[in-house]
Amino acid sequence: MSQTALILLQRVEHLGQMGDLVQVKPGYARNFLLPQGKAMRATAENKKRFDTQRAQLEAQNIKKREEAERLAERMHDLSVVIIRQAGDSGSLYGSVSTRDIATAATEAGLTVSRQQVVLAHPIKQLGLTEARIVLHPEVSIPLIVNVARSTEEAERQARGEEIGVQEEDENILGELQAENAAEEAAAPEEAEG
Repeated sequence: MSQTALILLQRVEHLGQMGDLVQVKPGYARNFLLPQGKAMRATAENKKRFDTQRAQLEAQNIKKREEAERLAERMHDLSVVIIRQAGDSGSLYGSVSTRDIATAATEAGLTVSRQQVVLAHPIKQLGLTEARIVLHPEVSIPLIVNVARSTEEAERQARGEEIGVQEEDENILGELQAENAAEEAAAPEEAEG
């Protein structure tokens, strides 16, 4: 399949830095890089235009990165709580999407779009999960996503308590203690006999 030559106008993760000449699949160029203004076609005319605008583009990039770094310093310990229904095993009915996380982060004071939220894998279980918010191609901050059935459960999870497992452990511990007490009561009778 043919490749499309592009000049990157900003850093693109897993692809290259500003000014790099890259070869990508036509669909990636047509559907993502070109419409979002992250690259332009590598024609002779565009190369000349980029060379004349390079200093201005780099200055704009530095300014945007510094703003993102200041914001990242203010929001470095950000966490959000998302309340969802789940089964007894902790499996969610559905999943938590990047849109849900973006909405929760906006309510917490950091206005972001769902495209800025990066998840390693879909959230389908109750508990704490780490996501990443990309403020700038070179600046991102971690975000703790606390998915729980209620605000009380979310507070317990934030303190580090195991939800669901703890209650089962307490039941098992109670049963073991009852069995031990029964065995100890039976042991002195056997010793006397």
